[in-house]
Amino acid sequence: MMDYRLLHYFTTLVDQGTFTKAAQHLHISQPSLSSAIKKLETSVNLKLIERSTRNFQLTKEGEIVYKESKKLIQHFHYVENEILRLKDNGPLEIQIGLIESVKFWLPKVIATYNERLPDVRIKLLEVLGLKKVEQALQNYKIHLAITNQRFKSDEIKSIPIYKENLVALLPKNHSLQQKETICFQDIKNEQFIICKEGFQTRDDILNEFLELGITPNIKFEIERFETAYSLVEEGIGVTIVPENYIRSFHIDSSQIKHFDNDHLSRTVYIAFLKGRYLPPVIEQFIDITKNFFYENNG
Repeated sequence: MMDYRLLHYFTTLVDQGTFTKAAQHLHISQPSLSSAIKKLETSVNLKLIERSTRNFQLTKEGEIVYKESKKLIQHFHYVENEILRLKDNGPLEIQIGLIESVKFWLPKVIATYNERLPDVRIKLLEVLGLKKVEQALQNYKIHLAITNQRFKSDEIKSIPIYKENLVALLPKNHSLQQKETICFQDIKNEQFIICKEGFQTRDDILNEFLELGITPNIKFEIERFETAYSLVEEGIGVTIVPENYIRSFHIDSSQIKHFDNDHLSRTVYIAFLKGRYLPPVIEQFIDITKNFFYENNG
């Protein structure tokens, strides 16, 4: 097996030009350096230098070994520095799982983050539903998730960052359009559009119906709010969505209605694995996000 130390001694000898200078540069004795070069020649079974009393000259083989060894040592130093950088900063890429309603604020946070850490690449992945979020975190597909899911797993830590109201989205010219606010009783017979099972928003909405003793007329089950919005735009149902989601784009013809009981809301969290090392670039993203909501709510 090639000995890095011997290659280092050999390239230093060539760079310095004499055994005396090379030994001084390496902080070893001349006999030790001479012995190391002989050991390298024996290990590769090649004569690398022609010795004389004061000088040496590279053989043809020595020239090739020197050039390749120099490349190898430079790459070794690069890897060494990368390891040190990783210890200090972590990988220069972060992967974040998202829910749809972050569109209204996430670009502002990323703009601040990008100003402070312009070299970090950011991957944004839409990860919806409890199982998908848990799997993405546990399989290291994402470093953290911005989600409204409430986890039962002790392996995942969730930091609440804000609450958002849930509002009704009604088709154009709906019979409730004149009402300033509505209640769940008003929409109990409507063709209702709701997230499929495994989504926290579905549980929050159905729990509210349940507490009021109402059974909704579920007609459509969807995965993305965008689909629900499209169905409402076509006038074939009503839905309940996060207010911040519809703030992220222009509403064409649907109507937004708040509920009489203004407590219908959901909490959005930053979630990550407790046992996973989070490099500083991830921790800085979390801090910038928390500060964004502290400053805007403070």
